[in-house]
Amino acid sequence: MSSRPGRPTAALLVPLLAALLTLLVPQTGAAVAAEVRPLPAGVDVDYQLGGPVAPDERVGIVVRDRSVAPAPGPGRYNVCYVNGFQTQPDERRFWQARPGLLLRDDAGRPVVDEAWGEWLLDLRTAATRQRLARIVDRWIRGCARAGYDAVELDNLDSFTRSGGLLRRPQALAYARLLVRAAHRAGLAVGQKNLAGLDGTRLGFDFAVAEECGQYRECRAYTRFYGTQVIVVEYTGRGFRRACAEVGARVPVVRRDLAVSPGGIRRWC
Repeated sequence: MSSRPGRPTAALLVPLLAALLTLLVPQTGAAVAAEVRPLPAGVDVDYQLGGPVAPDERVGIVVRDRSVAPAPGPGRYNVCYVNGFQTQPDERRFWQARPGLLLRDDAGRPVVDEAWGEWLLDLRTAATRQRLARIVDRWIRGCARAGYDAVELDNLDSFTRSGGLLRRPQALAYARLLVRAAHRAGLAVGQKNLAGLDGTRLGFDFAVAEECGQYRECRAYTRFYGTQVIVVEYTGRGFRRACAEVGARVPVVRRDLAVSPGGIRRWC
């Protein structure tokens, strides 16, 4: 007489369920990051944050603000600018409706990046970082839906302008959340600022090195990212130095400080 099979034990069910979840749940982190498109080689870059314009025929990489559409054209690589660590000047009403997410000084006033008139975001607690990451995640997914290939996360170094209220580990913990969000959306993600940081350890795929020639920092980026670097300069001296140091390996563009549609454009 054959015996009736018994019920599966918990010891058997746990690994079976784990295997099933692995198949059903989309993977994040490095597995997704491996699928994103790297910066193309042998092309120039145009930095169009001040407004879109038809790119020069030599330009294969275009960086635009998330509020506008990517540049059309076959083979063109589009990078979506997102101010991930500070506020945009034209979005004050949005952030005023979320006062608990702004970094404030002892008097309760928002801490300002004086150079750009931007408020710093409050990265001091894990809970606040999660709330901020959910907001930026929506913007990143909007970039992906619009057809961008990558996202640039600006102001990673905002903690250096916080008067000691923010610390580097808090900024890096928040950066990891945004990097994961970009990879989940299928976008490559670029480190902006904080020369000398090995952002690849956080998952960044490339770097946007602003004025690295001006401040002799270009090799601090290429050391970790190799050819996956975009260089933007605003002075003739910085542009010439960047071209001499890294122009043969990575795209370098000189723009006017307002990055205006009709402004300066020079390439190495």
